[in-house]
Amino acid sequence: MTEKTKPKPKTKSKPQNKPKRENKTDAKDFTERAIQSGSGRLNWVVLALLIVGVAILVYVSGFKLDDEAKLPQKSEDQLAGGTPTIGGPFTLVNQDGKTVTDKDFRGQYLMIYFGYTYCPDVCPTSLTYMSDALDLLGDTAARVTPMLITIDPARDTPEHLKEYATYFHPRLHALTGSPEQIAAVAKAYRVYYSKVKGEDATEDDYLMDHSSVTYVMGPDGMFRLHFSHGTDAETMASRLRDIIS
Repeated sequence: MTEKTKPKPKTKSKPQNKPKRENKTDAKDFTERAIQSGSGRLNWVVLALLIVGVAILVYVSGFKLDDEAKLPQKSEDQLAGGTPTIGGPFTLVNQDGKTVTDKDFRGQYLMIYFGYTYCPDVCPTSLTYMSDALDLLGDTAARVTPMLITIDPARDTPEHLKEYATYFHPRLHALTGSPEQIAAVAKAYRVYYSKVKGEDATEDDYLMDHSSVTYVMGPDGMFRLHFSHGTDAETMASRLRDIIS
C-alpha cells in the first residue's frame, strides 16, 4: 500500500501592518461589533477559516477511510492458527479405473496439480517441473506422491489419463471423476476453472481456463505449501527437502 502524506494546511502570510491590540476585552468587543454591524471583513475571514477547517476535516477523514479500506483483511479461508483451509476429502477415479479417496494416500506427502490433458503448454510445463523435482530428491522422493486431478472430466477419461501420465513421472496418479466430484475437489482446493470455447468450435473443441498451482499436502492430509506456476524443479526440490526432513 502506498503511503499518503497528509498535506499541511496553508498558512496565511503575516500582515505587514498588523494593528496593535491594546487588550483582550477590546479585541472581543471589536469582533462582536464587527459581526453585529455587518461590516463584512471579519465575516469573510471567519467564513474562509470555516471552509478551510471543514476541507481539512473531510480530507483527513477520507484519508483515514481510504487507508482502512486498503488494510489487509483476515481471510475467511484461514483457520485461527493462520493455516489456509486448503484441501479436504475427495472420491475420484484413477487412470486404472479404480475408485480412490484422499484416505488412500495418508502417510504420504502429496504434490497435487489441477490441469487437463488437452492443455497446450501450462500443464505440461508444471507436470514436468514436478517430475524433475522428484528426480532431484533421490531416495526422499519415495515419500512423495505426484498427482494430477483433471478439471476436464468430459474428455479426460481414465484411459486417456493413463496414456497421458506416461509422459511424466512413473508414479504419477492421474485422477478424474464426475463433473460434481471434480467441482467438489476443486472447491476444496480453491481452484478456479472455466471452459473457453470459440464461436465456430465443435462440441469437443475448447480450452480450459484454470489456476495453475502445485499444492503440497502433508502425510496427515493437511496443506503445507504451494508452488506458483513457473517455479523451477530445483526450488521445488529444495522446499520439499526442508519440510520432509
